[in-house]
This record gives sequence, structure tokens and C-alpha cells, in this order.
Amino acid sequence: MSNVIEQGVEALNEKLGSDGFDGIAKFEIEDEGAIVLDSDGARAGDDDADVTLTASAETFRGMLEGNVNPTMAFMSGQLKIDGDMSLAMKLAAVLG
Repeated sequence: MSNVIEQGVEALNEKLGSDGFDGIAKFEIEDEGAIVLDSDGARAGDDDADVTLTASAETFRGMLEGNVNPTMAFMSGQLKIDGDMSLAMKLAAVLG
């Protein structure tokens, strides 16, 4: 597992807290791997999801650190979303 994935799982679990995520979302980080979020929290994996967000490692890191606004990343093409947009918006709120 790459360092980007390991650090992403840790950071997302901190942001989610003990409640996990209401739904199944997946971050696909280009050239690194994937992270799945669900009611159990975040973990490395490539399971099927209700919404898939695809971004570069740089964009993903920026969103986790609060330097990149997920909505602006989507609008500028840095973040691609496939699936349930309402879940993507919930996830953006978690990242914000």
C-alpha cells in the first residue's frame, strides 16, 4: 500500500470520527490506489461504491489538508465524480 493511501485512510478516519460515513464512497487516487469509506470508516480497497471520486494524489492531499476546496476541484476538472452526487456533497462537507 502506498504512503498516500495509508495517510489518506488515517486522515479520513480522523475526519469521520466514530460514526463512519452514511453510504459507500470511494476515492480513486491516480497511480496510487483506492480508499473506500462506509459506516465502518475508511480503509484501503477497491470495493463497489455508490459514488466514486477520482483525483490526482496532489488534489487528494490538498482536499484532506483543507488547501483545495472539493467543489472548486470538481468545477475545474481536478476532481471527477461518478455516481450519487448527494453522497459526494456529504463527503465534501466531511472534508471541509
